[in-house]
Amino acid sequence: MKKIALFLFLGFGLLYACKKPSSSSQNVESAIIKQLAAKRINLPNGWSLTPVGKTIELNHDLPLNMVVSPSKKYLAITNNGQSKQSVALIDLATETILDDEEIAKSWVGLAFSNDEQNLYASGGNDNKIVIYSTKNQTLTKDSAIVLGKPWPNKISPTGLCVDSDKNLLYVVTKENNALYICDTKERKVIKQIELPNEAYTCVLSPDKKQLYISLWGGAKIAVFDTQKQTITTQIEVDKNPNDILLTKDGKYLFTSHGNDNTVSVIETASSRKIETLSASIYPDSPLGTTPNGVALSDDETKLFIANADNNCLAVFDVTEKGKSRSLGFIPTGWYPTSVKVIGNKIYVTNGKGMSSLPNPKGPNPNLSKAPQYKGPNFEANRDETEYIGGLFKGTLSIIEMPDERTLAAYSQLVYENSPYSKQKELLAEGEAGNPIPMKVGEASPIKYVFYIVKENRTYDQVLGDVKTGKGDPNLCIFPEKVTPNQHKLVKDFVLLDNFYVDAEVSADGHNWSMAAYANDYVEKTWVISYGGRGGSYDYEGSRDIAHPKNGFIWDHAKRAGVTYRTYGEFAEASKNVPALASGDNVCKKFRGYNLAYQDIKREKEWEADFDSLLNINALPRLNTVRLGNDHTSGARVGAYSPFAAVADNDLAVGKFVEHLSKSKIWKESVVFILEDDAQNGPDHIDAHRSTAYVAGGFVKRGFVDHTMYSTSSMLRTIELILGIKPMSQYDAAARPMYRCFSKNVNVSPFVAAEPQVDINAKNVAINRNSIRSGQLNLAQPDAINDLEFSQIVWQTVKGLNSKMPAPKRSAFVRLGKGDDEEEEGEEDDDDDN
Repeated sequence: MKKIALFLFLGFGLLYACKKPSSSSQNVESAIIKQLAAKRINLPNGWSLTPVGKTIELNHDLPLNMVVSPSKKYLAITNNGQSKQSVALIDLATETILDDEEIAKSWVGLAFSNDEQNLYASGGNDNKIVIYSTKNQTLTKDSAIVLGKPWPNKISPTGLCVDSDKNLLYVVTKENNALYICDTKERKVIKQIELPNEAYTCVLSPDKKQLYISLWGGAKIAVFDTQKQTITTQIEVDKNPNDILLTKDGKYLFTSHGNDNTVSVIETASSRKIETLSASIYPDSPLGTTPNGVALSDDETKLFIANADNNCLAVFDVTEKGKSRSLGFIPTGWYPTSVKVIGNKIYVTNGKGMSSLPNPKGPNPNLSKAPQYKGPNFEANRDETEYIGGLFKGTLSIIEMPDERTLAAYSQLVYENSPYSKQKELLAEGEAGNPIPMKVGEASPIKYVFYIVKENRTYDQVLGDVKTGKGDPNLCIFPEKVTPNQHKLVKDFVLLDNFYVDAEVSADGHNWSMAAYANDYVEKTWVISYGGRGGSYDYEGSRDIAHPKNGFIWDHAKRAGVTYRTYGEFAEASKNVPALASGDNVCKKFRGYNLAYQDIKREKEWEADFDSLLNINALPRLNTVRLGNDHTSGARVGAYSPFAAVADNDLAVGKFVEHLSKSKIWKESVVFILEDDAQNGPDHIDAHRSTAYVAGGFVKRGFVDHTMYSTSSMLRTIELILGIKPMSQYDAAARPMYRCFSKNVNVSPFVAAEPQVDINAKNVAINRNSIRSGQLNLAQPDAINDLEFSQIVWQTVKGLNSKMPAPKRSAFVRLGKGDDEEEEGEEDDDDDN
C-alpha cells in the first residue's frame, strides 16, 4: 500500500508540477488571488473563506448530501440542520431552485429512480423513507416506506441507493446498525440484515451484484452480496468511512474518512486498499481535515475531495490507480459536505454557508403556551425564532473546472485561508524566557495544570459589568454581587475579553474542550436532537463513533508520559475512554453532572483528594475538573435559583483557587477555566465570546489581555506546558496564551470572596417559565434546547416579561480600532485576528 501526501507549499509562489511558472501565468495567478483575497471572510474560529464560483443560497441549514439524476437534468439536495429541514430540487440547466419541500425529519440519504419519476429521501428518526414524485419539476410527497415505529425506536436511516430494475431500495442505518432491503413497488421492507457498525451510505456495483456499505462507526467497507443476501467481505480502511464512490466499471472504490485526513482507494476485485490519499493541506498533519465527500470528473481522471474542516476541495490526478498525484486545492464555503462533478462544472454543498450571521428576530420570548409549548422548534414558532444551530444557512457553490494556472491560484488561497501550518505545529508563537514554551518538550517552570470546565455562559452575561473590558453591562445578568470570585480573578490576575469557544453547544463543546476537535459524527448529528427530532446525547465519551481518532486529552497525555486525573469530566463514560477505562485516573468520590448537587460540595471533594495525593507526592500533572452548576436549572420550582446556582459555582471556583494558592505547589501550578460553550446567550460582540480565567504563580497580576484566544488556544497552552503534541490542526494553529504569563513568579495567595446572594435559595414562583422548566430534562447538559433555556434564565433574572436580546454572530471577531494599542496594565497586541 502506498500513501500519497500533498506536497504543495507556499514560498515565492506555488511551484506547480515541478514546472517553473512563466511570468504571464504568474500574472494570471496573482490577479485571481488579489481579486478573491479582497473578499476574504474571516470566521470566529480563526479560519478564513475565499469561496470561488457561483453561489446559490439554500433556504435552510446544514445540507449534507446531493445527488444527480440519471439524465443529469436535476440535482437534489437534503438540508439536515437544526431549523427547518427540506429537500430541494435544482434545475441544472438554469441553475435555479425548482422546488424546496419541507420535511419533518431527514438525514443524508437521497436517490433518484432510474426514470427520474421518484426521489427517495431518508426520513431520519421518523424511521421511514419518504418518496417524492418529481412530475412537473416539483417535489410532491407520494408515499413512504416505513422501516419501523418513530423515535424513540432506534433505527435512523442514513444512506440509500436504488436498483430500479428489480424494484429494490437498499437502506442503511446508524442507530440499529442495519441494512434494509425494500420493495419500491409494494413499498415495504423485505428483509433486514445486521451490520457490524453504524453505517453512513451505500452504493451498488454496476452489475448490481455487490452493495458496498461504509461502516461509519468503524474502519471498514462492508461488501454485501445481493444474490447470496449476505456480507461476504469487510475491507479495512481508515476511521469513520463516510462517502463512497465507484468508478463506472466498478473496478475501484473511493471512500473518504470523517475521523482521519484521508481517502482510501480500493481495488474491488481483490477487496484490497491499494492507496491512501492524504487530503490535508500539509502532509502528516494532525486530525482536522475531515474529508466527507468524493467525486470523479466525467473522464474519471480527477478526484475531488470535500474537506469539511479545511473549507476546501482537494484535487488528485487518479489516472493511474495506485500512483495518484496531488494537483491542488479549491477554496469553498464553510464546512463543505458533498461534491459532484458534471461536465465542466463542480458542485459543492457548504454545510455552514459563508459565515456566521446576525439574528435580528432573536429568541422567541412568547412562552405563553406553556406547558403545551414545545420549544423553539414547535411548528407555530419556527418562523419567529433565530437560533444559533439554525443560523448557518447552507449554500451551493458552482465552480468552473479550473485550468492549471487557476488551480495554482486557488491552492495558494487555501493556504492563506488556513491558520494552521506545519511550522506552527512545531514552533508555537511565544517569547524567549516565557513560562510557556514554544516547542513541545521544552521545559516549563509550571509543573501542574488544573483545567476547569464550566457550563454555558457568554462574556457579557458574567463580566459585562467589568469596566476595563469590552463588555455591555446591559447584558450582564450575573454581575459582581453574584460572581465576586470570577470578578476578583480577572482583577487580581488576567482579564480576557476576546476569548471564544470553538463549539456551538455542549454536545460538541465537551469534545472541543477535551480534544480541540469534533468529528463529523458529532457535527452532523447534534443538530438532530437539538432540533427536537429525536436522537440521544451521546457526545461525552459514551459512544465510540463520536471519539476523535486519537482520543481525548487524557489519551494524549498518557502517550506523552504525563500523569493525569479527572474530576467529573467524562467520568460517567470513563470506561469508554481508553486512558480512563481502568478507573485509576478518575476520582470516584467527585460527583458528576447533577444540578441538584452543589459545586461547593464538589470543591470540598476535590480538596480532600488533592490533599491526599499531595501528601504522598502522587499528584498528577494534568487535572481536569467539571464544575457545571452555572448551567442553572432555570425557573424549575424547588431547584436552586439561577442566582444561587451561579453564585454556588462562583464560590466553588474561588475556593478551588484559594486552596491551591495556599498549597506548597502554588508556585509551579496554573489554573485554566473556561465554559464548554456559550449556550446561545446574549453578547454584544459574538455569541461564541465567553468567559475564561487564568491563575497561578507565573500568571500576570492586574493584566488586561485583548488578544483573540479560543478553546483551542487554551488547550495549546496546556499542551506546551506539559509537553503534549497538538491533538488537531485547530490547537496546532491556535495562538498560545503566553501573554498572560510573566517570567517572574508571584506566590501571593488568592483569597476567595463570599457571594452577596444566598447560594441555597430555591425557585418558588409558579409561572409559565417554572412550568416549562419542570418539563425539561436537566439530567444532561443541553438535553434541552439552549435557546429556550437561555430565555428562561434571562426572564428569571430580569423579569417575566423581559425579552432577552438577540445573540449576535460575528464573522470577523476583532474588538475594534485601538485594541492593539498599549494601555495601562496591557501589552501591545498585534494582529488580534
